[in-house]
Amino acid sequence: MDPAFLTSDGFWSDPAPFAAVAPGVAAPVFPETPELLGQVLFQTSGSSGAPRWIALSKDALHVSAQAVNRHLGVETASRWGLALPVHHVGGFGVIARARAAGCGLHGYGQKWNPQTFAAWLSDHRITHTSLVPTQVHDLVTAGLRVPDGLLAIVVGGGRLDETAGRAARALGWPVLASYGMTEAGSQIATQPPACLRDDYHSAPIPLLDIWDADVDADGRLRISGPAMFSGTLLPKDGGWSYVKRESPWHLTQDRVSLDGRWLTPLGRADTLVKVLGELVDPEHIERELLEISGGALHPGIFAVVALPDARTEHALFPVFEGVATPEQDTWVRAYNESAAGFRRLRDCVRIPVMPRSDLGKIRRAALAEMVAALRERSSS
Repeated sequence: MDPAFLTSDGFWSDPAPFAAVAPGVAAPVFPETPELLGQVLFQTSGSSGAPRWIALSKDALHVSAQAVNRHLGVETASRWGLALPVHHVGGFGVIARARAAGCGLHGYGQKWNPQTFAAWLSDHRITHTSLVPTQVHDLVTAGLRVPDGLLAIVVGGGRLDETAGRAARALGWPVLASYGMTEAGSQIATQPPACLRDDYHSAPIPLLDIWDADVDADGRLRISGPAMFSGTLLPKDGGWSYVKRESPWHLTQDRVSLDGRWLTPLGRADTLVKVLGELVDPEHIERELLEISGGALHPGIFAVVALPDARTEHALFPVFEGVATPEQDTWVRAYNESAAGFRRLRDCVRIPVMPRSDLGKIRRAALAEMVAALRERSSS
């Protein structure tokens, strides 16, 4: 998809539904319904759910873009840099923000490389961009200092841990934690540029001014606002069935804490598992391992997988990508020494490559299947 086309008046005024598909992928055939007019469709499956398409009106995407620009202080003299795939709402949102601000836009448009990216930022005088945590980690690992003129990096698509975030800030990279989802047209909460004066923290994160939020009895986030999705296309009988959003509120599967308008993500409600009768959050254990490793680990190269177990209901396995190292066993032992019995980890599992989305997120359902198959082969 050509960014120039997606910022054009012709695209934004065209009522035909538009499917944001990856390069080389044919757009699916959707039902012909007036409810899809003026909608941009994004495919999403989260980390474990079934594939579906989220419909967002162009008006909703524009409102989201305006809110982000206000929050970050983007103006006509600014220049957005596009370094995320356009078929994801995070990348598309960068394009919408440039159009909404009437400012410059330039696409990275090449295979990710931290050195090339840093030079590209400088060459094109980029002031604002969005990255995922893996990209930030690569900049830090390469020891690259920020080029002049870059004012803000919105980090989305996952949690940037404190160690990597502080290392990035020490090199001058203006990383700002954000929280969002496709159903919200991109960002729900984003740290403001004023946070750059302080040490990096991954939370809390203030809600953008277009969103109202609360939590239900199970701690799951509910949101309401003008940038909300219109409906969902679900697979049915070899095709797609459109389900319109009827409520002004959307109940997510994300657990959060709210302090006024400040949000702290706590993980997915649908990743909680029972071990010896106790609820356990594998993602929380991952965050503990990140801290124990002192920054040697980063999201995307390891995970904690819960597999069914006849005795304990579930067993927790730490999974690492690539060649085994003594440090991995050391980190797991250090974790187990202080963890309650029901939260302790079994033996380390190593796999050559993690199953990931093109934004670097681990596909947890696929990973669980891989680990279960490995365990079955090793026991037979």
